[in-house]
Amino acid sequence: MQVKGAIIKLRKQKKNMQQIATVLGVAKSTVWYILRKKESTGEVSNAKRPGRPQKTTVVDDGRIISMVKINLFTTANQVNNTLQEVGVSISKSTIKRRLHESRYRGYTARCKPLISLKNRKARLDFAKKHLKKPAQFWKNILWTDETKINLYQNDGERKVWRRRGEAPDPKHTTSSVKHSGGSVMVWACMAASGTGTLVFIDDVTQDRSSPMNSEVFRDILSVKIQVNAAKLIGRCFII
Repeated sequence: MQVKGAIIKLRKQKKNMQQIATVLGVAKSTVWYILRKKESTGEVSNAKRPGRPQKTTVVDDGRIISMVKINLFTTANQVNNTLQEVGVSISKSTIKRRLHESRYRGYTARCKPLISLKNRKARLDFAKKHLKKPAQFWKNILWTDETKINLYQNDGERKVWRRRGEAPDPKHTTSSVKHSGGSVMVWACMAASGTGTLVFIDDVTQDRSSPMNSEVFRDILSVKIQVNAAKLIGRCFII
């Protein structure tokens, strides 16, 4: 009740919602809720409800939402530990309920390859440069790439809090880096007409410790490119 009273007092002093939130150390949404309730009902105290009283206050709820907004990968355990430092003891289930009430749900974060700013720019420049190329041009392209495949398990899943419809946002994804951990390296190619041969790098290098480098790549080209291009495109192709 002290915080609610302070919000009303600061509002009477012509403070805006952001200023009030900063002074009191609460979420702006908490300030908005209290002021709206005061305006519509003339009261700021909660009406008595049947059943067990809620274990968290409006300020506690604001703290929970704020922590998740700052870092969407914050776990319920981390929120719980932070709340305990300020004397608030609640269960992880309660924390999750408060987040669900604010339309946050826990999802497994999508893992995207880590792409540097330099490579992002290069890809965008390539797309703009070739934007108006005819369909026949792309039919003559043989696309190639190499990647890592984990043998037994993934690199670890992370949970992220997000609201429905927000999945495509990069802030909800984690980044992966190629060529790390216990795995096998493979190379493959494709064209508009279909996919080519899957090549295990070990079969080319005959050495499990050999990384993908220019020498290994040339070996693959000399052995596999002509065969795959002839099957997928024909004699004239672009790589």
